[in-house]
Amino acid sequence: MKATPFEFRFRLVIGLLLYFLGFWAPWARYSGTGSVSTTWLELSGALASAHWLSLNSATILITAIAILCAVKGTIFRVWGTAYLGTAVVHDSSMHGAQVVAAGPYRYVRNPLYLGTFIFSIAVSILMPPTGAIFFLLAQAIFYLRLVLGEETYLTAQQGEAYLAYKQHVPRFIRSLRARVPASAAKPEWLTSILAESYYISLTVCFAVLAWRYNAYLLTKCVVICFGASLVLRALLPRMAPPSTTSHPRNEENSAGD
Repeated sequence: MKATPFEFRFRLVIGLLLYFLGFWAPWARYSGTGSVSTTWLELSGALASAHWLSLNSATILITAIAILCAVKGTIFRVWGTAYLGTAVVHDSSMHGAQVVAAGPYRYVRNPLYLGTFIFSIAVSILMPPTGAIFFLLAQAIFYLRLVLGEETYLTAQQGEAYLAYKQHVPRFIRSLRARVPASAAKPEWLTSILAESYYISLTVCFAVLAWRYNAYLLTKCVVICFGASLVLRALLPRMAPPSTTSHPRNEENSAGD
């Protein structure tokens, strides 16, 4: 079930394809069932129809949850990239020198993938319901395949050192306490913030504009924020990861991961 080297190399493109299919949802758009709604509206309507909340309260609740998911996912992305290094995060090949035991990697082995998925829950409310289901399921499967491929590579590269780390630190569920001793790695916060500009800028858009309840406006923000992040990413120096950082993982900063 692990991902192929091709999938890892082109994970940004695959992530973009999942975004596109989630928003487009051709199976719903061309099924002849009429206009395509958004998950945002459908969830709010479902809560109201069940008489749990009024439509206004239900819409506010869904909006607040989406914003919280965007914030939480962005925190994981920025935190993980700060300790891993943007050069490793953006590289098309895996890195397996040593094991990082710093920042979020003391609590969860895959903070970048975890952060991306949590963030994607927020974005999915802008998609048609079936598009959102497809998007989240396909993304979960794709990321799991990438992680399984990375784990095989890291085990081969590091042997017992990685197996010990793997045994103590959970794969996706963040531990409430640090599971391994801290290393001397120092975070690169500025470059991390620049590298994760898509997540940061779109989170700001959600926090400010979501209360207008305009899915089309936020969808435009997705496109603009991602396009701007690609430009900024191209301008970032291809710096080597911090010498004291030792995590062997390589996760892509993309709209899809």
